[in-house]
Amino acid sequence: MEKLLARSRREVEEGLLPGCQVALALDGEIVVSEAFGEARPDTRFALFSATKALVAGAVWALIGDGKIDVSKPAADYVPSFAANGKDVVTVEQVMLHTAGFPQAPLGPPVWSTREGRLAAFERWRLEWEPGTRYVYHPTSAHWVLAEIIESVTGSDFRDVVATRVTEPAGLPKLLGVTGEEEGAFATLVPVGEHATPDELEATFGVRELPGDPATTEDMLLLFNDPEVRALGVPGGGGVGRAQDLALFYQAVLRNPGEIWHPEVLADAIGRVRNRLPDPLSGAPANRTLGLFQAGDDNFSHVRGLGRGVSPGAVGHNGAGGQLAWGDPETGLSFGYVTNGLDRHETRQPRRGTALGTLAAICTGRGA
Repeated sequence: MEKLLARSRREVEEGLLPGCQVALALDGEIVVSEAFGEARPDTRFALFSATKALVAGAVWALIGDGKIDVSKPAADYVPSFAANGKDVVTVEQVMLHTAGFPQAPLGPPVWSTREGRLAAFERWRLEWEPGTRYVYHPTSAHWVLAEIIESVTGSDFRDVVATRVTEPAGLPKLLGVTGEEEGAFATLVPVGEHATPDELEATFGVRELPGDPATTEDMLLLFNDPEVRALGVPGGGGVGRAQDLALFYQAVLRNPGEIWHPEVLADAIGRVRNRLPDPLSGAPANRTLGLFQAGDDNFSHVRGLGRGVSPGAVGHNGAGGQLAWGDPETGLSFGYVTNGLDRHETRQPRRGTALGTLAAICTGRGA
């Protein structure tokens, strides 16, 4: 544990990150929770795509209720989504990032109203035949999932995430957080310089990374605006602490009070449904219904879980270096958050691999 804490502290002390939090949980309780730099124990951070796990959790709950069937077309639940040939896209494909609309545009001000979002769905077009390719959908897929949640419940998707996922897990509201609910927020700060083409080639095998309009620095910095955080962007707008992430994955591992139907949960986290290759790394996606599974092919670090977790460990990281996973074999779960948007494209994944690997060996049982 000391090595994990020292590694978390190091880049803050070196001036590479303004602040961070790190947390480990076991047996349903936090066993380590530390904050470094300008962060305090109660400071909330932008969770970015670690948020996707919360939305997946809401979908799992509704599958258990019999309200969502992931084999059905998404348009069965959201008719406006059917336009331009999208009527064939299934809910499962949306959750697996094989749906074919990774960069479908939806941002401010359109994303602020349901009417605007539904109109955007009608305009979206497919880039490939659904189910034939895996390309990460940074935000588009989860706007569709949010609308499906609202369609089958008649409630705001943010409220459903709260009542069906975070509240039963003993967590504060993490999506669509407003005003006094939020407390102290760690302002996002760009840090560092971009990697050189030689550094990119050494790490990724390419001299230039493909652009991603949904996760540009300017887009990520929008989350410094409390109104944007209050919107609760379902693919990346959560706001919370490292310990919230660690405890969420304790809930996934332990299912207290049967938050989820046991068979649904076992299938959602235990069955890999997408093994298509990642276009950048070439590694199989290894995606379950909403999460990454570590796998036994030595690519767990590529999937954001570091090295050393069991093959069945599941999690979902986020832009900026946010990390979160749970390991059913050890019972350990891990969360790490920072407000430093590191421009150096190779340093961030190295940090994530190092932290995840150090966390994986901290079982908490005599460590």
